[in-house]
Amino acid sequence: MEVPGYYQQFERNLDIVLDALQAGLNLRTTALETSLPLEIYVLSEVLNQGGAQFRLSTEGLARVQEFQTQFVAQKAETDAIMRRLLEDKRSSMRTPEGRVLTKEMLIRRLEYFNEAARQVNVMRNQQSLGSPNQRKSGIGAELQKG
Repeated sequence: MEVPGYYQQFERNLDIVLDALQAGLNLRTTALETSLPLEIYVLSEVLNQGGAQFRLSTEGLARVQEFQTQFVAQKAETDAIMRRLLEDKRSSMRTPEGRVLTKEMLIRRLEYFNEAARQVNVMRNQQSLGSPNQRKSGIGAELQKG
């Protein structure tokens, strides 16, 4: 999927992830439990660099809901900021690693949420089909015996 597709699907992808969390999908056995709050934080910083006003005060997966609430409240402004950042080929921001193009930071976050939504959908399908948790099946079960 190209960048415009990630951008167009962002709100839908965010809703998919949030719906799964609200439905009680267990992410403790996945990297999403750690990466989702971090990616939300980075996305907020990127958008704030563009002029948004995201202020996150929660920790962990609760941060997804907090971000979504603020995103919906400022949707028009945030959409305009995202479009402007995606069109800007020169804007950069300081990160712990040095200076990074803001456009690239935003693109990586949009790609991340596309993949996270896909992964959450797979997990929900597995759960609805009654598949065992990944840590209890296959090779993982063999490793736990030893």
